Amino acid sequence: MDRASVGWLPVKPGRPATDNAENLMHLWVGTWAAALVVGLITWGLMLWCIIAYRRRKNETGYPRQLSYHLPLEVFYTFVPVVLIVSMFTFSDRVERQVTAPKSGSDRQVSVEVYGKQWAWDFNYTDANVHVTGVQAHLDGSEGKEAALPTLYLPANSNVDITLKSRDVIHSFWVPAFLEKRDTIPGMTNHIYITTKEPGDYKGKCAELCGEYHSEMLFNVKVVSREDYDKYIESLKQNPENQGVVGDEYNRNPNQNATPRPADK
Repeated sequence: MDRASVGWLPVKPGRPATDNAENLMHLWVGTWAAALVVGLITWGLMLWCIIAYRRRKNETGYPRQLSYHLPLEVFYTFVPVVLIVSMFTFSDRVERQVTAPKSGSDRQVSVEVYGKQWAWDFNYTDANVHVTGVQAHLDGSEGKEAALPTLYLPANSNVDITLKSRDVIHSFWVPAFLEKRDTIPGMTNHIYITTKEPGDYKGKCAELCGEYHSEMLFNVKVVSREDYDKYIESLKQNPENQGVVGDEYNRNPNQNATPRPADK
């Protein structure tokens, strides 16, 4: 029943990876529970009508026709409206919570993520350091996951993940977070989360982006604040990781295009 309590989602019962995961889990479980109840009632009524009003042996002609039944029609109109309004209100409330920037805490971290064919770049903008990822080459051998680009985040902290693309549309997806966002050329998206306890998570691109889309993988490590600070310090000590890699590395076919000649 533990898996059922979280709607068979990729989260640990009672231990969501982020605050948003908890809200989204409740939305999902509440939605499918309501849909299940409505479905069972609907199918039950349909089967009852099929059996109760079936044509009996030796019966001929059509059964008695009813032009309208006011109480029943009011009921069939009122109940769906109540259900739809309730589900919309619940969904809208959760959406506002999930998409709102986090505030009111000094434990704030900003990370800039670039999707590219077929890897990820991570800019730790607060510390002015970066990590550039390379494409995974999945050949069935052991140890490939350890070489994937890894995004480090501190536990119990507010995180602003800024999402951009260097080439085509990608989608930043960490299944355990229960949310994903597209990275679109020329546009900026955000994911606002509050991390929970330390843990290791898998991430991937969720938007078909080319030949090696399936190998556009990454890891997420949520670690203690002390371990996070040590990791950032190690990046600062390496000249190859100093600074951030911005839009100047984008593969934009129009970036260096010849201007259109003036109309004569």
